[in-house]
Amino acid sequence: MSGYKILIVDDEKAVLQNLRMLLEDEGFEVVTAKSGEEALEILKNKAFDVGIIDIRLPGINGNILIQRAHEIQPGMKYIIHTGTADYIVSASLKNIGITQEDVYIKPVRDMSLFVGAIRRIMNDKSGEKM
Repeated sequence: MSGYKILIVDDEKAVLQNLRMLLEDEGFEVVTAKSGEEALEILKNKAFDVGIIDIRLPGINGNILIQRAHEIQPGMKYIIHTGTADYIVSASLKNIGITQEDVYIKPVRDMSLFVGAIRRIMNDKSGEKM
């Protein structure tokens, strides 16, 4: 059950590299972006199943990025990966389908948790009728 297309958006190079390597080893197709603006440009030209989004980004933040990305690709699902220890999912992101269960606080010591999270949200999605 791999082959999903994943977009990782984080301004930390090490996070991008580590997550990319892990997810590619699991058979996912991965594209990375260092900013929300870069991610939006990528989203205009390529479809993704899941976005792993940092909240504190240069330029537009992750919350705004997710809202704009949802306008471009309404079927995309999201995992939030943030260093903000007390991050709470806003009402506007809950309306997109993001729950507190989709939030991972940095540092995530066991990066394989992301593999399970991707499979979980994609299984949830496949159970929905679109």
